[in-house]
Amino acid sequence: MLAVRSLTTLIFLVFSASSCRSGGAGSSTQGSGPSPTPAPPAEITLPGIDTSALTTRERKEWSGYVGEFLAPCADVPVPIAQCVLERRPCAKCMPAAKFILRGVRDGMSRDQIEKSFHGRFDADRVKDVAIDGSPSRGAESAPVVIVEFADFECPFCGVVAPQIDKLAEENPADIRFVFKFMPLPGHPHGEISARAAIAAATMGKFWEMHHKLFANQQHLEQSDLERYAKEVGLDVPKFRAEMNSKATTERIERDRKVADGLKIQGTPAVYINGREFDLHQDLKEWVALEIGSAHAAPAAAPTPAASAKSGHP
Repeated sequence: MLAVRSLTTLIFLVFSASSCRSGGAGSSTQGSGPSPTPAPPAEITLPGIDTSALTTRERKEWSGYVGEFLAPCADVPVPIAQCVLERRPCAKCMPAAKFILRGVRDGMSRDQIEKSFHGRFDADRVKDVAIDGSPSRGAESAPVVIVEFADFECPFCGVVAPQIDKLAEENPADIRFVFKFMPLPGHPHGEISARAAIAAATMGKFWEMHHKLFANQQHLEQSDLERYAKEVGLDVPKFRAEMNSKATTERIERDRKVADGLKIQGTPAVYINGREFDLHQDLKEWVALEIGSAHAAPAAAPTPAASAKSGHP
């Protein structure tokens, strides 16, 4: 649709300027004087990774990162480049090298790349994201659980929604997609549309309403919502009553409490197996790594993400 490398790159560019937020501080450095300039790293070549699209400067930056950052497996304490070249037993080394390559290619600073890398691969970044009865689709035993906190009036959520939908449709056995309601104060139709979706969920038509709402983000008045309810086959008077029920209010409050615990500030906020998804990355590649790792790994003790998979808070 637009001349960009991928839809996820577009999302990153949009989010870097603005996002749907519920409410940046700059940084400064101090020093006693100029530090010696380190020698530029030697360019590294790794099998299976094409760096030809990078400039000379970018190739040197990438080489420095993969020659410095440690492999994302605790039992492989060597740099990523060494891990790949020596074929060490860490399946995440090659994806990590490609992950960094994308950041360099997209013009990210060192601080941004380092933060993004640790967020993607560090074990302590996995959060316990409670599902507690939220609408979901896909196998309950799926190895990958995607939890999205979203506002139906948020345009950025509208961009992400079809991507997640497509992945869920293509991988029903491997992906469980869970939706959490996070209507934002700045959106006048955020809460009323969330109430419409919850009412539809109570009546067995959540995903049909979910698609209607995201496809019609400019038309979310009460009359619109009741028309959508009729179109998906719901009894409108009952739908209206469910929208205003105590149970619907409690559902929204419960999801807000989960979001507050995770310190979520805006939408969409997407967690994949308990790890916050970096919106400038390729969603399909991120999920593919999770699926591949799950199928390759032996059975292990439950992790925080496992509570999300089981549905237990």
